[in-house]
Amino acid sequence: MKRGEMNGEEGDGEETQKRVYDSSVDHRGEVPLRASTGVWNASFFIIIIEFAERLSFFGIATNLITYLTKVMHNDLKTAAKNSNYWTGVTTIMPLVGGFLADSYTGRFSMIVFSSIFYLMGLCLLTMSQFIPNLKACEVPHCGGGVPPRRVHQVVFYLAIYLISLATGGFKPCLESFGADQFDDDHPKERKQKMSFFNWWNVSLCCGLLLGVTVISYVEDYVSWGAAAVILTATMGLSTLVFYLGRPFFRYRVSVGSPLIPLFQVIVAAIAKRNLVHPLTPELLYEVEKSKNPKVRLLSHTNSLRFLDKAAIVEACNDPQDVEARKKNPWRLATVTQVEETKLVLNMIPIWLSSLMLGVCMSFGSTFFVKQSTAMNRHIGHFEIPPASIYALSALGLLLSVIAYEKVF
Repeated sequence: MKRGEMNGEEGDGEETQKRVYDSSVDHRGEVPLRASTGVWNASFFIIIIEFAERLSFFGIATNLITYLTKVMHNDLKTAAKNSNYWTGVTTIMPLVGGFLADSYTGRFSMIVFSSIFYLMGLCLLTMSQFIPNLKACEVPHCGGGVPPRRVHQVVFYLAIYLISLATGGFKPCLESFGADQFDDDHPKERKQKMSFFNWWNVSLCCGLLLGVTVISYVEDYVSWGAAAVILTATMGLSTLVFYLGRPFFRYRVSVGSPLIPLFQVIVAAIAKRNLVHPLTPELLYEVEKSKNPKVRLLSHTNSLRFLDKAAIVEACNDPQDVEARKKNPWRLATVTQVEETKLVLNMIPIWLSSLMLGVCMSFGSTFFVKQSTAMNRHIGHFEIPPASIYALSALGLLLSVIAYEKVF
């Protein structure tokens, strides 16, 4: 059944129980069947690839400072700088990935593309450890502060920035794609959705825990090449499993980035900056609730009144010109769009206050890891890897999520 063919049946209660009418489609572009798509049928595949991605990311990120100092022979200052550059790019890329997914590709396609980039980066890392001409140095001359080959530096940085690029597609899409598998209008699925996010965090914590323990141990005490092979194989297998879940997924059609209306409001307000505010907010433009019943309308507020000018309907003698301007979103915005923009702008002080938190957190993957190398990490004859200091936070998260799921 095509999406456009369901209007006559949407009111039928039995049909609503059989199919999902929340703007989702299945892999054939039809209204999805509730019994065979979404919910836990699909969530399993998403949780698997989330685990593999977090395992790979933390297996690399937490020990990156060690690789830069021991293998690349960077001094601590240079290694911390390079590590923070990579972390910064990785943090910003989800803004780009989310925009592309919302506007063009859709979440599923973005996840698949990101998986390919992730595999490319991991394959390059593996090649740089095993192909003689790509290794950091010739075996007889390794160590002793000998700088790595130029070709190894190029391949290594290309690999980790490909992973950074891939993370930009994973982070904004995977969790949202998981949420798409549940119908908020269905009581049972709405309850299952809450449980999904708990198990999502369990998979994240497990990936983090194994990344900073098992993978870090292999990197430090076996070889970096062996760790790269493990991560590449895990990501490759999880990507295949995820793609095999394609018939079970529910897909949301791309409707555009939520950032675009924010820019439209600002542009419209600037364009009409010389207009006078109307006497009452009721004169500002708003779409009637009956025309789009699924959209939640927001009431007008008096904060940031400059933005209200974006919702002023410009006077014009030609009625056709008035209608044309109403259809131009860069010239006229609704009160709801203006209020959404105000909400986002009001959060800017909160974002700015968290900048120093980000600076402090950057020490965790650089100086804290290096500091732990000077600690006595022996338990009997076993030596704990330096990056395993992250295991405490992973265990805390894991236990709290399980307790919340089972107790609360």
